[in-house]
Amino acid sequence: MTVGELFWLLFLLILLHPVLRQRMVEWERVRLLRRIEGRRRTRVITLIHRQVSMAFFGIPIMRYIDINDSEEVIRAIHLTDKETPIDLVVHAPGGLVLAALQIASAINAHPARVTVHIPHYAMSGATLIALAADEIVMDDHAVLGPVDPQVGGFPAASVLAAVDRKSPNEVDDQTLILADVAEKAIAQVKGAVKTLLREHMADPDAEHVATLLSTGTWTHDYPITADVGRMLGLPIKKDLDPLFYDLMRLYPQPVRQQPAVEYLPRPREPEPRPGAGPRGR
Repeated sequence: MTVGELFWLLFLLILLHPVLRQRMVEWERVRLLRRIEGRRRTRVITLIHRQVSMAFFGIPIMRYIDINDSEEVIRAIHLTDKETPIDLVVHAPGGLVLAALQIASAINAHPARVTVHIPHYAMSGATLIALAADEIVMDDHAVLGPVDPQVGGFPAASVLAAVDRKSPNEVDDQTLILADVAEKAIAQVKGAVKTLLREHMADPDAEHVATLLSTGTWTHDYPITADVGRMLGLPIKKDLDPLFYDLMRLYPQPVRQQPAVEYLPRPREPEPRPGAGPRGR
């Protein structure tokens, strides 16, 4: 083999390496999904959004729940036998209210049990989806978030609060229109949340929790832990199947030039105390 042929062979291997690596990860995901489904006797659906990098430029962008996601999740639910329980693995920062409500409605309509598993976080629209499940299983440190709608890039509740603090002469027409949309958005989301929560609690409690989650009680990124969620009456437990952690590793964050987190991938053994030797029996 000549130097030129060797060069082109190496060049081809370099080009194909990312594709082959991606294919291997996909095969591993399919294998693990089958294993989980066999062990739990469920249909496993994943809704996982990582931060991704644009080709060539390397600019990080966030992916959100969109209509394409709702189409795919609803299609997967339709393909699932009505007697088969569903495990939905959710990892997302939120997204379109319309898409989230479509998924939530499909989950709510499935006759068999639906469990949402949250290894790390399910914020905003992803929380809306979780509220439709029969049970939410969370990691000890996983979080949900408020579902208050955002209008024009601002929290709808904050738009209304800003308008209320001004006299009518100080508010321009565009802001008044934004406030009108914000008021309707809050009412719509609150109503949807209350409808979902009626499956798990009485109407007065559903009204109270829906108000807390949708009307700007907290900032939009406020972390609602499993313990706080339980206090609110949500059907949460903290016993996440370890296989779902393994599954999350197969949806890796794109590699950066220098990793921000590093550790030795093994349990740390306790160091012997000074002067302590082996003990006999």
